[in-house]
Amino acid sequence: MGTKKITLKKVKNKISNIILINLRRIFNVLGYQISENTDKSKILELIKTVRPYETNLGLVRLGGIEDGGYVVPNDLIGIEACFSPGVDKESGFEIDCLKRGMQVYMADNSVDKPNIDSSKFNYNFIKKHIGTTSNEDYITFTDWVNSSNIETNRDLLLQMDIEGAEYLTILSADESIIKRFRIILIEFHFLERLWNDDFYSLVEPVFKKLLKTHTCIHIHPNNCSKIVKHNNIQIPPVLEFSFIRNDRFTNKEPQVNFPNELDNTNLNNIPDVILPKIWYAD
Repeated sequence: MGTKKITLKKVKNKISNIILINLRRIFNVLGYQISENTDKSKILELIKTVRPYETNLGLVRLGGIEDGGYVVPNDLIGIEACFSPGVDKESGFEIDCLKRGMQVYMADNSVDKPNIDSSKFNYNFIKKHIGTTSNEDYITFTDWVNSSNIETNRDLLLQMDIEGAEYLTILSADESIIKRFRIILIEFHFLERLWNDDFYSLVEPVFKKLLKTHTCIHIHPNNCSKIVKHNNIQIPPVLEFSFIRNDRFTNKEPQVNFPNELDNTNLNNIPDVILPKIWYAD
């Protein structure tokens, strides 16, 4: 019976793999992750893919001048309803939508009700988080939209700020639901973690799914976090993206004027964060 030769290098590699596997298990229990770094070329390609375009529609601002306000395409006439998961103290955006004749649907399990005067405005609110399953505390995005019983041929607007839950929410949503939204506004969180290959593998298909039917027309960094620079790539951890459905515009060209005159700081007591050029031009 022959003896199997094992080199010292193979032994070291095997031990290293065992240690890494166990470290991952330990850190996962503690709420941390160990992952391979994402290849720089993948990060660059993703950034290039999501770069914004200027369309023939123009831009306007909805909501307050600080946090809670968004730069949106000037294509609001005829939108039936705004869906706004994630409720904060500031509801200026939703009030602007109500003033424009939209129905407003809000969802959040962390508050009892929105900061909107119900004697002046009618709105729909459910005390549930948006998630990947529907139960007592959560409701899927698809179930939530369908529960409104709005006719499927009516256009909708989405404004989503749910502190990191946006990725799984979009991935689990029916594509037919995504297509119903003429305008999509999403604040994406933890983008500095794109260098973590596991996180990149979560984020990349989210943007790929959105860009099947929509085009990015604006990006604005939330100045709640400083820009993180790694491998000469600057990534703002929190970015507000504005998308328009592809059937709504007739022409587009790269948007290269940043910041936009409609942009404003989210928090006025700390320095502003300007979108790095790599996010809109070479």
